[in-house]
Amino acid sequence: MEGKISMTARRQVTNKLRDGYRKATKPDKTLILDKVMDTTGMGRSTARRLLTGPRLPDPARQIDRRALKARGYSDEARELLKHVWSLMGFPCGKYLVVMLELWLPALQQAGDLNRPFATPEALAELQTMSAATVDRYLAPSRQAMALKGITTTTPGPLLRNSIGVRKAGDELDDVPGMIEADTVAHCGPTLKGEFARTLTMTDMATGWTEARSIRNNATSWITDAVERLHGSFPFPLTGFDSDNGSEFINHTVADWLQNRDIAFTRSRPYKKNDQATVESKNNHVVRKHAFYWRYDTGDELALLNQLWPLVSMRLNFFTPTKKPIAYSSTASGKRRRVYDKPCTPWHRVQSYGLLTITQAAAVEAQIAGVNPADLTRRINTIQNQLTQLARDKTNALAAARRLDMAQLEPSITRRQPTK
Repeated sequence: MEGKISMTARRQVTNKLRDGYRKATKPDKTLILDKVMDTTGMGRSTARRLLTGPRLPDPARQIDRRALKARGYSDEARELLKHVWSLMGFPCGKYLVVMLELWLPALQQAGDLNRPFATPEALAELQTMSAATVDRYLAPSRQAMALKGITTTTPGPLLRNSIGVRKAGDELDDVPGMIEADTVAHCGPTLKGEFARTLTMTDMATGWTEARSIRNNATSWITDAVERLHGSFPFPLTGFDSDNGSEFINHTVADWLQNRDIAFTRSRPYKKNDQATVESKNNHVVRKHAFYWRYDTGDELALLNQLWPLVSMRLNFFTPTKKPIAYSSTASGKRRRVYDKPCTPWHRVQSYGLLTITQAAAVEAQIAGVNPADLTRRINTIQNQLTQLARDKTNALAAARRLDMAQLEPSITRRQPTK
């Protein structure tokens, strides 16, 4: 079977037997092929191709041109990249290169770049890196951030039939105010018992995102969270779009929206793309910052609600995002999305001109003198506290669940009919 010995040894064997194979008779070629297959573990067609093809260079003597190529960026620049990336909250390369112009002056002023590797040369190199280079250098660090989870969405009652449906192709995001809303369950590995949820509300036009955690999905908690987040947006809300979960599709939420003249729509069942904007925030806002631990105590709920204002400020004022603006076609005729240039949600709000000079100045006063790296440090402190509170019990629940599944598997196997 192929793979018994290294590629270097295979090349050495085939190079040594190549001349003899070409001059041999047909019966002798069969014997040589059998010998090569037994020695190297290669298949017959592979062995024949290597014996009849051009002579391959000996790997032991072959020069790796990549090792001789000078590195494009110094070790100091790479260390600086990782340092800035962690302060920024681990953005992708396309966002990081845009964020540098906004973040580096603030980091330098606050002293966050007073590191041995943050030399003037390294800073200059960092600002010349492309998005692809950034992603390539950060790939090993990013691979350790795989996420997983389970869904808790359940269909709402018959009230949903009276609520309008908004599909993925409906373009209702030309003006700020159309909100997509969804909840994320902090249940850990099991849905048993009571656990916290986080309500996420995202404006489709600007990407402005606010979040708040609640004790459970009871209607009173949902309405209270919507009312609190309603005042956090710098513009009035005109529409509210949710999935078909019963936490949203109920008379209490519908009446609250109707009393404030906010249109209420819902997505189609089992169509995640209808809420693509907020679904993406569930991942890289909620899960990225609150992880997959189980939160079911008052202390954990309080920490979550200390976390989200910090996350929202860093996201809305200091983190650029891209927004789909049109469709185009590839050379083969395949339809694809076209995105605008990355910019922060706050810059998008300003570009729409909805705020008066006084309103804009009031918002600017909130972030005057704010060091985004301080936001990151405060976020990390809360994350560490959440992890200390929830890690052990979450791991214990996961171990118990695996044990239950292991005990259940033999009984399922015994029940299966024999053929």
